[in-house]
Amino acid sequence: MKKGIIIVLCILVVGFVGFQWYNSRTSAQEVTTQVRTAVVQKGKMEVKISGSGTVQPVTSEDINSPINNNEIDEVLVSTGESVKKGEELITFTDGSDPITSPASGEITSLSVQAGQRVTDGQVVAHLTNYKNLQTVVQIDELDIPKVKKGQEVSIKVNAYPDQTYTGKVSSIADEGTSTNGVSAFDVTIHITKPSNLKVGMSTEASILTASKKDAIYVPIDAVHTMNNQKYVLVQNGNTDTAVSQQKVVKTGLANEDYVEITKGITAGEIVKLPQLVQNSSSTTGMNRRMMQGSFGGGIGGFGNGGGFNRNGGGQGFSGRTGN
Repeated sequence: MKKGIIIVLCILVVGFVGFQWYNSRTSAQEVTTQVRTAVVQKGKMEVKISGSGTVQPVTSEDINSPINNNEIDEVLVSTGESVKKGEELITFTDGSDPITSPASGEITSLSVQAGQRVTDGQVVAHLTNYKNLQTVVQIDELDIPKVKKGQEVSIKVNAYPDQTYTGKVSSIADEGTSTNGVSAFDVTIHITKPSNLKVGMSTEASILTASKKDAIYVPIDAVHTMNNQKYVLVQNGNTDTAVSQQKVVKTGLANEDYVEITKGITAGEIVKLPQLVQNSSSTTGMNRRMMQGSFGGGIGGFGNGGGFNRNGGGQGFSGRTGN
C-alpha cells in the first residue's frame, strides 16, 4: 500500500516538473524583441552642466567704523532704508570724516545711536542689496574643469517653476569641499534680471559649457565600443529585417542624451539602437501565479523583464564619449 502511494507521488512530482519545464519553454519561445532605430540628426547641439544652490545677494557686508573713541553726533539712516554708494550714514561731534556707505543697498541693521562712542573696526550697521542677486551652486570635481567665467547659464527657481532666469558665471572657487570622498566646488552665477526673487530661494542652474551648430548627432546608446574603436550599426532599409552595416565613427561633444559624430556617418541615415526584450504578459503572469501557488514565495528575479530602458541602454554602451 505504502509502495503504491510513493509511486503515485513520484508520478505527480515528475508530471508537475514536466509541466513547468514545458511552460518555461513556451514562454521563452514567446519572447520577442522590438527593433529600435533612430535617424541621424543635424542641428545645434549643447552640453550643459547642472548644479543646485540658493539665491544670495551680491552685496551683503558689515559697515565698520574707521575711527577710534569718537562720539557719534548723528545717525542719518534707519533700518530698512535704501542708500547709495558714498552716502553719509554717521557723523561725529568732533567733525571727523563721516562713515559712508561702501555700496548701494538697504540698511538691514543698525547697532549704534547718537551720543555713543565707537571703536576702530566696530560694526555699526549691515548693508544688503536685494536688487543685485546671484546664485551659488555646487559642481562636481569631474565637471569643474569645463566651467569658465562668463559662460551663459539658465536658472530654474523652485518658487517659480514656469519661469526661466538667465545669468553668467562670475567666479569659480579655488578650493572644493569633500563629502564622502567626492569633492564639489562653488560656482557663483550672477542673475541678469532677478525680478521677484528673494534671498534663500532654491535654484537649479544649467551652465552651457559647449555648443555647436550643424552638428551630426545620434542617441548616445547608438554608439558601441569594441577594441578601442567606436562604431554604429547603420540600417539599410526601413524594415525590421533590413541588413545592418557596422560603421566606425569618431565622436565629439556628448551630453546626457546625444553624442556628436564627427566622422563616419551622415545626416538622414538610420542607426540601430539596443533592442528591448518583451515577454508575453499572459504567459508570464500565468507562470508566476502557478509558481506562487505551488511554492508560496514566487520566483522573482526578472523584474522588468531584463530588457533595456531608454536611459539604461545609453549608459550601458557609452556614457561620456570622446574622440
